[in-house]
Amino acid sequence: MEQALKTPQNSPLSAVEIKQLFDAEYQNINSLADVEKLRVEYLGKSGKVTESLKTLGTLPAEQRKQFGAEVNQVKVQITEVLENKKAEFESKELNEKLLKESIDISIPAQKVKFGKTHPVSHVVQEVKDIFASLGFVYAEGPEIENDYNNFTALNISENHPARQMHDTFYIKSVDNNLVLRTHTSPVQIRTMKNGKPPFKFIAPGRTFRCDSDQTHSPMFHQIEGFYVDKNVNMGHLKGCLQEFLDRFFEVSGIKMRFRASFFPFTEPSAEVDIQCNRSGGKIEIGKGADFLEILGCGMIHPKILENCGINSEEYSGFAFGIGIERLAMLKYGISDLRQFFENDVRFLQHYGF
Repeated sequence: MEQALKTPQNSPLSAVEIKQLFDAEYQNINSLADVEKLRVEYLGKSGKVTESLKTLGTLPAEQRKQFGAEVNQVKVQITEVLENKKAEFESKELNEKLLKESIDISIPAQKVKFGKTHPVSHVVQEVKDIFASLGFVYAEGPEIENDYNNFTALNISENHPARQMHDTFYIKSVDNNLVLRTHTSPVQIRTMKNGKPPFKFIAPGRTFRCDSDQTHSPMFHQIEGFYVDKNVNMGHLKGCLQEFLDRFFEVSGIKMRFRASFFPFTEPSAEVDIQCNRSGGKIEIGKGADFLEILGCGMIHPKILENCGINSEEYSGFAFGIGIERLAMLKYGISDLRQFFENDVRFLQHYGF
């Protein structure tokens, strides 16, 4: 065999010789490293196959074609054999790794840290449950809203400050009339335009405004509530809010104070303050002589009813808007609004549910 493999000095290795040498060395492969070593030895820049092909120009013209074809054929064979061997080792390696890392799912779990519900999600569910028991139905709408539903239909004139760039995120569009909704009130418009009274809905969701500090965030959560029917009045509104606040803060008979205010979409409009005690470095709801603003509300402006195709002479209604983060901060003692959105695991471990 050794005599058959000998070639004259400076004579290129033939395809048969290369294949014989390769087959002999291939028998000793035991790892991926051996595969790579053999690949470099035969197919690398200075490998046996490469060196043989480099000598084509030194051969007589009548031998070049056949010699080149035979060596290239062996090159293809060696490449295929090495790739298959590499895949075999990689598959074996993966299976061994999976076997070592396998988990017996029948073994009882130990030291498992369960996830917690974010305070915002928890409060949204609390509010939804309370209003559902009062007969309110759930509604929702898009966060990217058109200018009409977000402003015009809600009786907000074109020169109103809320339309300015420092308050509203405007979105580039074909007709430049899209915004990130600044409140959940557009859901009120969409619901009333697509149905017939009576309406009794709450609409929780994310809202967006250009503002950021300890008590303001560019993205926050609101719940819009509205009730439209015949002969609805401020007494109904007060009773509804009293019931909600008592149940949410788990205090019976919380004192409320309605302060006259202005909202384009309600008339009359009011800010609602609730009784609290600020002494001792914390806020206690339902105690003391202080008052704290909690939400805005009022009777739905007749123009809004007319904009939605509802006869304002026959129907009336009330609406209110509540900030979810504000409710969470007051009930659970969270001092900084920014903590809700910092994704700090410690915050969730402490305040999560």
